[in-house]
Amino acid sequence: MTRVAAVDCGTNSIRLLVADCDPATGELVELDRRMTIVRLGQGVDKTGRLAPEALERTFAACREYARVIKELGAERLRFVATSASRDAGNRDDFVRGVVEILGVEPEVISGDEEAEFSFIGATKELTGTDRLDKPFLVVDIGGGSTEFVVGEEHVRAARSVDVGCVRMTERHLVVDGAVTDPPTAQQIAAIRADIEAALDLAEETVPLREARTLVGLAGSVTTVAGIALGLPEYISSEIHHARVPYGAVREITERMLTATHAERAAIPVLHPGRVDVIGAGALVLLAIMERIGAAEVVVSEHDILDGIAWSIA
Repeated sequence: MTRVAAVDCGTNSIRLLVADCDPATGELVELDRRMTIVRLGQGVDKTGRLAPEALERTFAACREYARVIKELGAERLRFVATSASRDAGNRDDFVRGVVEILGVEPEVISGDEEAEFSFIGATKELTGTDRLDKPFLVVDIGGGSTEFVVGEEHVRAARSVDVGCVRMTERHLVVDGAVTDPPTAQQIAAIRADIEAALDLAEETVPLREARTLVGLAGSVTTVAGIALGLPEYISSEIHHARVPYGAVREITERMLTATHAERAAIPVLHPGRVDVIGAGALVLLAIMERIGAAEVVVSEHDILDGIAWSIA
């Protein structure tokens, strides 16, 4: 077993996994997995730069993660940064801060690399089962981008497109500095149009409709699953490998897009950092399911973080 630490820094959240990995058996023993909402991508779509307060929130989380990594004695660390830091004009400030705190340089990976890590992390447990038909379509709905990967045991085709829960919320739902509560039909239609255009783009290189099993990753999908299951709080073990039918996704999406901020905030499984962006995130998932005719989505808590861990091991 090799003890590794993987950090995934996205547009909305930063996450840590410390695990013991055995490449020979395919066994991953999780020691610590945590997530902090830092909204690193705050305003990036509009300004092209990482906001100073967003950087400070991210560095505060990095300091906490450095403590955990040291306490657990991870032998190797890999820090992967995704959409927001890939797009930002002042990303050197971000890189410098991470190096000072964690001692490694963040790897600003491409959308295709991001997709490959997600696929490996999400499907490593699923490829040996007869319960699920192949090929898999793994969909990672992030804050700034969504990754689509089709494959069986290995990746066949992948594409990253610039639609995510934070980007869609900031682009279409923020008026005069505040999120519309609830959004108008016109705003929802504008988000839907962006998503459909992105799906057209993805289909140029990824055969989405060939998929027989849809696997959904990241906070928007896991939150929809938690709501569908009626959980009293976020329980990872209940959400992992849950199968959420299309009808439930449609009902929850409509509910999130018509509820007020207070009504969404009262849902126990919904993280406070996702209250304003869950409507857009759920709509991305719904549009994907409708595009490919998926009867259900298999939800995975194992994703890019696990893929990063395996890449180190």
